[in-house]
Amino acid sequence: MNHKRLQFPLIFIFVTILSCDDNGSKKIADLQKKGSKCEKSCCDQSRAEAINKTLQNRGDSIRSRESYSIPVTPDSSSNMVLIPAGDFLMGSKASKMALAREFPKHQVQVSAFYMDIHEVTNAQYAAFIEATGYQTMAERPINWTVLKEQLPADTPKPTSDLLQPGSMVFTPNKEVFNLIDFSQWWRWVQGANWKHPFGPESSIKGKENEPVVHICYEDAIAYTEWCGKRLPTEAEWEWAARGGLKKKTYPWGNEPLDEGSQKCNYWTGLFPVKNTAIDGYEGLAPVMTYKANGYGLYDMAGNVWEICSDWYDENYYQRCLDELIINNPSGPDTWYYPREPQDPKRVVRGGSFLCNDSYCSSYRVSARMPYSQDTGMSHTGFRCVKDLEKTD
Repeated sequence: MNHKRLQFPLIFIFVTILSCDDNGSKKIADLQKKGSKCEKSCCDQSRAEAINKTLQNRGDSIRSRESYSIPVTPDSSSNMVLIPAGDFLMGSKASKMALAREFPKHQVQVSAFYMDIHEVTNAQYAAFIEATGYQTMAERPINWTVLKEQLPADTPKPTSDLLQPGSMVFTPNKEVFNLIDFSQWWRWVQGANWKHPFGPESSIKGKENEPVVHICYEDAIAYTEWCGKRLPTEAEWEWAARGGLKKKTYPWGNEPLDEGSQKCNYWTGLFPVKNTAIDGYEGLAPVMTYKANGYGLYDMAGNVWEICSDWYDENYYQRCLDELIINNPSGPDTWYYPREPQDPKRVVRGGSFLCNDSYCSSYRVSARMPYSQDTGMSHTGFRCVKDLEKTD
């Protein structure tokens, strides 16, 4: 794999083959501890990287077969709550958990708006599909003209079978060689999409109340336009996630995840080899499973990453600070991500069921991550917001 395209500094910490026995668990725990100061992005891999990897290590393709319909539930604004206007310090202070992308803290003002109390579910997205006939990006063949701009210049055009529809699927792996090459637990699976989350043989039957996943930015925008809403800005998302609390680490305050009652859906155990599921779920959890924050919002930590409207720019926070105070910031004019300069990046927030304190504690309210806007993944979804109606 071309390590220049990885989301980590080039700090290679190799170990022998690991397993889920006590010896393997100790080795991966030691590896996590040694790598604690790396810029961890356990969840960020683009389809461009995955396909490039496949070109180098050609394997059999999996093809989509049939569609699957589920009972649909129309979207309703009654599932929204009013988020009051206010100002806060956005970002993180220096801490062992925070990454450079969360600095510096800067003052932000946010106007009042409505926000979905939970992430958009499979049932809600199915209602949108039934009403519009929309086809998500993961269900469409890959456009080589677009993809080649995101790959090294000398990359040959793949054969048509490698350009078939698909998405990124998290695949637990009991044998991990290092915590740098995340292709060990992320796979490009043809036939994976929102209604076949693990591949063409899987379905969302019985998962109507789980967050819809394998959603790209364009798919989320199409849904918001259909129901008269929009995606939240990054500032709106963080303000809402804080739930009225000030200078706290999590939506519920500062109490660690492993103390008290279960607070969110996250990776319990040793990432990525073993999930003990002591939080109740090994994978996705139905929305509203855990207690809401102070504003009545559920799952603002863990479960799935949530797509925001902002472009991702590593230097944007510094520019915000330079302007002293920002009123309703909507993000930079375009993306800036040196590791993948040709792959458009949006911001995602909230962490997912794959996050863990020993690796990437991205369920913190200040945590943010770049997201390849054309890449669907099995831990990425969204929720909507809506502006207040203007009165004369």
